[in-house]
Amino acid sequence: MRLTCFALGLGLSLSPAAAFEPEDHLWIEGSSDQVLRILSTADLDVFTPYLMAFHAEHPDLDLDYTVVSSTDLYDEIHSGGVYDVVISSAMDLQFQLANDGLARRHRSPITQNLPDWAQWREVIFAFTTEPAVVLVATEYFDGLEIPQTRQELIAILRDNPERFAGKIGTYDVRDSGLGYLFATQEDRATDAYWRLSEVMGRLQPALYCCSGPMIEDVMSGKLALAYNVLGSYAAERLADQSEGRVQILRMTDFSNVILRTALIPATAPNPTEAGTFIDALLTIALRDGAEDWPLPPLSAATASGSGFGPIRIGPALMVYLDPLNRRTFLSEWENAILEQ
Repeated sequence: MRLTCFALGLGLSLSPAAAFEPEDHLWIEGSSDQVLRILSTADLDVFTPYLMAFHAEHPDLDLDYTVVSSTDLYDEIHSGGVYDVVISSAMDLQFQLANDGLARRHRSPITQNLPDWAQWREVIFAFTTEPAVVLVATEYFDGLEIPQTRQELIAILRDNPERFAGKIGTYDVRDSGLGYLFATQEDRATDAYWRLSEVMGRLQPALYCCSGPMIEDVMSGKLALAYNVLGSYAAERLADQSEGRVQILRMTDFSNVILRTALIPATAPNPTEAGTFIDALLTIALRDGAEDWPLPPLSAATASGSGFGPIRIGPALMVYLDPLNRRTFLSEWENAILEQ
């Protein structure tokens, strides 16, 4: 078996016809000429075990796995890109693809075992539940209480500008599909979102495309705090770190929980094999011991005891994708984050 990995620069676009630059790529060679092409936002660090487990059961298939941003993924499928499976953490963009008729139905015994909230019309299938968290470098909070709520975080940042100026990281929601989803869902859920955005804006925040670079910059000490990174990525990256130097915080007032979802594009050349791959992901997500895998299983949505359920898959996800609503939201976001 041959595995080939490479990393390339990130290219982000909201243009439907724009070409993309892969963030990463993995090829796993099988014993036949049949190739299963997968386009995904899931980093190789966390997703390679799932690919290897599937390949062990289906060694005949070549697996061609490409990592892109959520906006590039959406643009590529919307412009006719040919893939067998599409995996994304940006639930709203996945739903838009399905709503536009760009995904095909898949039904199997395992999909029928999913809870209602983990699928939509046998087209979109969730296989993880992942909270958005705040990652902090504790050295920057020396002498301060580590915040547990957004109001506490607002107070700390407001009262200590000299300590946190230039040391806050968050998504550039103009380009990041996941960042935009987190921001709009938080806007719906808590009045503290815009106040926190204004406070962060006065501190000249660093803007990022995705969770990984933010996490790395907190770990290196470049950032004091990264806001709304994926908890699964943070836990994976921090597994070997010294205890206490970097902490993962899940805000107790409200926590976004996304469902990482998979679908089969309408143009998939291998829909049967794509369905088998999705069933393999769902089998892991539902089985006992799924918590031993890098990404949190579906059961994590209720096992945390936090009282926060996952964002629902449904038409409500499209509210902020409406062009007028998107322009309005981004204008307010720019006023808060960029024009302080």
